[in-house]
Amino acid sequence: MTNQIYPCLWFDNQAKAAAEYYCSIFDNSRIVNDSGVALHFELEGKRVMALNGGPMYKITPSISLFVTCESVEEIDRIWYWLSEGGSAMIPIGKYPWSERYGWVTDKFGMTWQLMLGEPSPDGHKIIPSFLFVGARYGKGEEAIRNYAAIFKDSQIHHLELYQEGEEQPEGTLKFGSFSLNGAKFAAMDGPGNHDFQFSEGVSLVVECETQKEIDYHWEKLTEDGEEVQCGWLRDKYGVSWQIVPEMIGKLLADPEKGERVMEELLKMKKLDLNILLNA
Repeated sequence: MTNQIYPCLWFDNQAKAAAEYYCSIFDNSRIVNDSGVALHFELEGKRVMALNGGPMYKITPSISLFVTCESVEEIDRIWYWLSEGGSAMIPIGKYPWSERYGWVTDKFGMTWQLMLGEPSPDGHKIIPSFLFVGARYGKGEEAIRNYAAIFKDSQIHHLELYQEGEEQPEGTLKFGSFSLNGAKFAAMDGPGNHDFQFSEGVSLVVECETQKEIDYHWEKLTEDGEEVQCGWLRDKYGVSWQIVPEMIGKLLADPEKGERVMEELLKMKKLDLNILLNA
């Protein structure tokens, strides 16, 4: 199983405007394709989907995009553009964990963490970062280990837990980094009172080559979770995933079959690849 994994951002009919804006800020970025409903783009080589989903769901800070910047000039430039029309969750500045760091909500509602640091040797400059808050506070390490057990080509790179006498409860997750099928992620437990949780506003897409792979990921991620619709699910931590055939974009874009494929897809929860292929 290769199963490429990448984030999907839900917008109220602003997907193209958001993608074009992000591509103008980050180097080595481009729009790959645009079906009108879903748009794929790359930021510093990181694949992202933007979805014109309407007003139903909102992006929350529970999954942000974490950016490692190599110079003060770079971090200040990116901060300037991402904060234009947005708002600072944590102002850019010096903190115990970094010489320069900030957390910002941009004008489209997406949240970003920017930190000055050394470039990653594996080339991952932009990665999704989970924040476990509220009823799920303290679940960060458990979630990392759970995801690493589900996805076969996975690795836990770093787990830093709060120790006795520190400002947060002992054993909660200060910071963790891990890879799932080659895609890198970060995670933290977020203390305090928060009015947000994980939502469909930011989901994770898992591309599958076969029905067997779709069945496997669906079964594992819905355990103690919830089946939704059209290949979407919520896992036991509330994180939304899309388990889809890697060819779904081509099927939906087919001028002869696309409409019939969509009609069949709307009837499903877990996707049936054979039905879609024969639509």
